[in-house]
Amino acid sequence: MTRRLLLLRHAKSAYPHGVADIDRPLNARGREAAPLMGDVIAREGLRPDLAMVSPARRTQETWAAVRPFLDGTREETVPSIYEAPSRRILDAIRSAPDTVGTLMVIGHNPGIGDAASRLVGEGETELRRSLREKFPTAALAVITFEAETWAAIHEGDGTLQRYLRPRQLAAEMDDD
Repeated sequence: MTRRLLLLRHAKSAYPHGVADIDRPLNARGREAAPLMGDVIAREGLRPDLAMVSPARRTQETWAAVRPFLDGTREETVPSIYEAPSRRILDAIRSAPDTVGTLMVIGHNPGIGDAASRLVGEGETELRRSLREKFPTAALAVITFEAETWAAIHEGDGTLQRYLRPRQLAAEMDDD
């Protein structure tokens, strides 16, 4: 069975003085980028069955901006992926119900980018290189696996199908 994983880093956030890390909101650029990513996910038919979202304000705000484009997606706030290393993100992915064919995880760097790099073993060379170089805010990696269960997902088993960044999408839209 083909399973699809969407790893989305939260959109650009602000650093208000005296605000705890978990409470940092999106900044203006982030509020623009998040719905752009939601739109492209919907247009490309990548709607997830389940979105696992870190409890941080910036990930919750990212999800709130993406969600209107993804009718029918269930959501779950997963405290273990807040500021998590890739190992904990992989544990969350492996815990997904097997009824979920497409899973989205919205988290933080460096964990979300490291998880993407660790999971991808196949895909276009240039895309894989770009993903490993930098996983900017609001970037999206779309990775597929041939696996019967999420628990059976292993490092290096995934094929990178898409790697999208808001600046790249904005530039493509300007060219149209």
